[in-house]
Amino acid sequence: MQALTTEHCVACRSDAPRLSADELRDLLPQIPQWEVAERDGIPRVTRSFKLRDFNDALELTNRVGALAEAEGHHPAIVTEWGRVTVSWWTHKIRGLHRNDVVMAAKTDEAAEDLAVQA
Repeated sequence: MQALTTEHCVACRSDAPRLSADELRDLLPQIPQWEVAERDGIPRVTRSFKLRDFNDALELTNRVGALAEAEGHHPAIVTEWGRVTVSWWTHKIRGLHRNDVVMAAKTDEAAEDLAVQA
């Protein structure tokens, strides 16, 4: 199986299929620290990263922002002292697409040297 971090986002149209429950169940083990949460009726994959301080939180925020720009797919990011929470979903389909799981895996990779293990 190809690592999610080697994949790239594909352009999504409003009629693109959402991930099925089976597809999501098969992909979630590859991003084990992410949870599926629904907000405003839209499922998203979300993770909070614990960091040493605000500078590391800003660094992670900037890394995720650069990934998002490079892939043309943008998350919600909340930056706080010692914590960054990232949520991915596909706005056009109001749900989850493979792109969201790919970007969650890339976010994990971007955080590897910054995140503090809980």
